[in-house]
Amino acid sequence: MSHTPYGMNDHDRRAVEADVARLIHEYTWANDAQDWQKCASLYTEDAVFRRPSGGDAIVGRQAILDGFLARPARAQRHTIANILVDVEGPATARARSVIVLYMGDAAEDGGQEAQLPVQDAKSPLVGTFVDKCVLTPTGWRFKERVGSLDFRP
Repeated sequence: MSHTPYGMNDHDRRAVEADVARLIHEYTWANDAQDWQKCASLYTEDAVFRRPSGGDAIVGRQAILDGFLARPARAQRHTIANILVDVEGPATARARSVIVLYMGDAAEDGGQEAQLPVQDAKSPLVGTFVDKCVLTPTGWRFKERVGSLDFRP
């Protein structure tokens, strides 16, 4: 059995990789459900978040929550792919993933299609997240989450 940083064995390394990948997926599902409390709870108290669309860094769990709450409601669906987790130790890891975001507004025609959102002309957006994750008493959390777009809208 090969060893990873800090004397971790392959089993422990794979467990960290799976837990961090689950954190990323859990965040994605909460984001699409617009469960902003859940999204914010997946960050550390002192986390740093940079949206893929740009802007200043948002620092701290409460500020991250406030940023989510200030967003106008929209229909959205995120697809996350190519998750790669690099374990740095038993309580720290870095991850990279590709994000595809579909977004739009609800249809207004009152017919059958009114039940489905109308896709925004800028959709989909393709980008990347680079994360620093840490193990806390409540589980794995984002310490830093930096998004960027890979293509102009």
